[in-house]
Amino acid sequence: MITFEKVSKAYKDVTVLKDISFTIEDGTLVTLIGESGCGKTTTLKMINRLIEPTSGKILINGEDVHKKNEIELRRSIGYVIQQTGLFPHLTIKENIEIIPKALKMEKKKIEAKTKEVLKMVDLDEDLLDRYPNELSGGQQQRVGIARAFMNDPKIILMDEPFSALDPMSRSALQEELLKIQDKFHKTIVFVTHDMDEAIKLADKIAIMDGGKLVQYDTPENILKHPKTEFVKEFVGKDRIWDSPELIKVKDIMITNPVTCLPHYSIFYCLNKMKMMHVDSLIIVDEEKRFKGMLYAESIVEEKSTKRKAEDLMIDDVVTVKEDQSIVDLAKLVKTNRLSTIPVLDNDNKVCGLITRSSLITALSQQFLKEE
Repeated sequence: MITFEKVSKAYKDVTVLKDISFTIEDGTLVTLIGESGCGKTTTLKMINRLIEPTSGKILINGEDVHKKNEIELRRSIGYVIQQTGLFPHLTIKENIEIIPKALKMEKKKIEAKTKEVLKMVDLDEDLLDRYPNELSGGQQQRVGIARAFMNDPKIILMDEPFSALDPMSRSALQEELLKIQDKFHKTIVFVTHDMDEAIKLADKIAIMDGGKLVQYDTPENILKHPKTEFVKEFVGKDRIWDSPELIKVKDIMITNPVTCLPHYSIFYCLNKMKMMHVDSLIIVDEEKRFKGMLYAESIVEEKSTKRKAEDLMIDDVVTVKEDQSIVDLAKLVKTNRLSTIPVLDNDNKVCGLITRSSLITALSQQFLKEE
């Protein structure tokens, strides 16, 4: 866990950071993003003491980094930068193994670890005897990532590592990083100026402006609920539609669907449908747990109005969870030709309803513009 406690940084009369406080949980990938000069790289470099704060504390697992030996601290933290940071006069093998050798790790362990990290970043062992200038930019950056993982650090700092790459290489390395993180669960602090990259990679995004942390939250919450006008402008209008998987069923569902208890009579149910202008009822128990659906077309010709809702309800009904994405929802509606779908929480209680019209209305928002 990395904790910033009221951290500030000033150079003479220029304040770069102003009372930054936030916590990065173990095993999460956090992106720092903002305009040039906002303080994101300064924030990153304070973690491994490449830059010292003017005031405040930075703690790693409760221990003040200022009290740690800076050389030992840096060797225990992986570091990847935009220009890869590879030594041009050393081979790829020598670049990757430089830290383990400095720590006097056993030769066999170094060799085994080298093979492991090369496989992790999808590089051939044939490249080990080459020099950095003999590799493409994407390959060099993979080497930089491999080197950062050699000492098996718990924390890895990445300062705009993919920004100098072409779009295809950049996208490929982003996917690679997601796979690596899914497997190893490192604590990664990633500086970027690209909001799309931040949304794609991050568990949490820290948006900075003028040396201040203006919002720190999940990509989903930042896209849906920008705290300030700056965040709204920086994120961009309707950017949520670039990541529709972040829009959940609960964001677009009807929150007060018409329900009925199983023992209510068909006569009562027909009257309720008429009064509420609906053609179906969600049947629930006393605790609002889902039991089935009752459709008007199923009961309109029923001669005995004394029969109960549970006698004619359909219990084999497609439902969705409130945290499912609208991408999954749209596929479900299309595949099953559904007009209504009950929404359930994790306790199987009804919390909403999706209709075909409500889904179409929600999806159409990406095409609507302000007058």
